[in-house]
Amino acid sequence: MTRPEPDADLGRMRYNFSIVGVQKSGTSTLSGTISQHRLVCRPPRKEAHFFNNEDYDWAHPDYERDYTAPRRAKVHTMVGDSTPVYLFWPNALERMRAYDPDLPLIAVFRDPIERLFSHWTMLRTRHPDWPDWPGFLTEFRPTSLPTSVPTDVKPMRYKHMSGIARGYYGAQLEHGFSVFPREQWLLLEFRQMLADFDPSVDRATDHLGLPRFREHPPLRNRYAGAELVTGTAPTGEDLASLASLYAADLAVFDRLSGLDTSQWPTTRILAGSLDPEELARKLATKVAPLS
Repeated sequence: MTRPEPDADLGRMRYNFSIVGVQKSGTSTLSGTISQHRLVCRPPRKEAHFFNNEDYDWAHPDYERDYTAPRRAKVHTMVGDSTPVYLFWPNALERMRAYDPDLPLIAVFRDPIERLFSHWTMLRTRHPDWPDWPGFLTEFRPTSLPTSVPTDVKPMRYKHMSGIARGYYGAQLEHGFSVFPREQWLLLEFRQMLADFDPSVDRATDHLGLPRFREHPPLRNRYAGAELVTGTAPTGEDLASLASLYAADLAVFDRLSGLDTSQWPTTRILAGSLDPEELARKLATKVAPLS
């Protein structure tokens, strides 16, 4: 790749694609790989968190000032914003449509229970005083996808406490397809993406209108979860309850996405082919009891 001189001013680029979800599902791995494409500019940071900024003046947006990235080489034609909260965050997709109604979007999905547990372990790693697993399950436990940001908590706090709410993939996708046409979406499944990474990357570059990599970058698991956190491990009863909570929404997701979720633990618990106690024992290996 041609690299500019350190002091070269190549101007700024408008963001022209977005990886919008879901958190803890390999979005960092995928975006980091796409950013190695010779025509793709690496953004200043992976997650711009622009469209979920509740303090921004959305009645008078200044995209050229507030939502651009410095071009790093003359050859660059694309730059992406990979903020997984966008798919979940109320009004974020509508703001994105106002910015660019033709924006190509990518979303990666993971079993909702595994995703939730990974979400909790990430927060416990970063903030040891974060609520323990039982509190995390009960602090905010909506029975459907929220359509507005609560007024009684700060947006950043809501972002962190929304673990269960983010698992309503069916409602998120239903809303997403109502905002952007289906053909602008590329949907990937977490396990399949990692198992067949190069073909998945090809699908992503095809979706973005980029030539495929001549040589694919090696798979690099970026921002993998902690090996061990302190706290209270999930119980089989917890997991069975979560599976029941997600059951109706998961059926909607299966219908809309066309992705194979048959091996997801949530699907298997609901089908009776996985004992939730077995999954609980597996997750417990990543939790050290509180002393």
